[in-house]
Amino acid sequence: MATLIELIKILRETTGAGMMDCKKALQETNNDVEAAKDWLREKGITTAAKKQARIAAEGLTVAKVNATHSVIAELNCETDFVARGDAFIALVNQIADLLLEKLPADKEAADALINPILVEATVKIGEKLSFRRFELVKVPAANAYAYMHMGGKISSLVVLEKSDEELARGLAMHIAANAPRFIALDDVSADEIAHEKAIQLEAAKNDEKLAGKPQVMLEKIIDGKVRKVFAEVALLEQVYLLDGTNKISDVLKQHGNKVKAFYRYQVGEGIEKRKDDFAAEVMEATK
Repeated sequence: MATLIELIKILRETTGAGMMDCKKALQETNNDVEAAKDWLREKGITTAAKKQARIAAEGLTVAKVNATHSVIAELNCETDFVARGDAFIALVNQIADLLLEKLPADKEAADALINPILVEATVKIGEKLSFRRFELVKVPAANAYAYMHMGGKISSLVVLEKSDEELARGLAMHIAANAPRFIALDDVSADEIAHEKAIQLEAAKNDEKLAGKPQVMLEKIIDGKVRKVFAEVALLEQVYLLDGTNKISDVLKQHGNKVKAFYRYQVGEGIEKRKDDFAAEVMEATK
């Protein structure tokens, strides 16, 4: 005969309800798992499993620095209302602290740490929760700076070669606002360059101003257009947000410093947003 612990495990796996809720349900139904499932439904304890088909595109990002490591992470939920709540904010910070403490080697290891927490939190918060991504960087605190904008809708993390808190803070703010993708133009892959060049070549065919240009001249024009596209998203080529005049490369030279790495997360980027159907929601709630 299965023990109470084993029954709790079975009930959690099939309903997604929290451990204490499963224990209570089993106690109320004399350890009858099927009856316990009904008890959970009757009490309105929404299951995490039922929510997995929903889209979690809202949420928060977080960036933190401790003595030896820095972290940036994103946790998603379904609605901005939940994302602004104290419970969700506390959960995001709990996850960031756990990542800094345990230092998981990859997403799989991080999921093993965090998913049990999310199962419990899903029941309490009432929405699908999804731990989307994270980066851990081994770096002294003096060489890293974490910045969070709009309460965590955007977070950035910058790592400098030398300690300079003022410069790091300014760069972190710049990165959050200007969304660079690369440190330098040299960091753009050959595949991305080729892809962009193909786009510009097609665009050139529809540009009357370029009609009849010699091939050599056309190639130079196309190369210039490609460079301009990537210069807009290369950090060193961007004009520094805080002075509006100098390029980031010049600012770094003035400070005798270098950007070793940077990360920028914006909530929900790349995720298809849910389209609410209020009537369907009402019908579902009445079932």
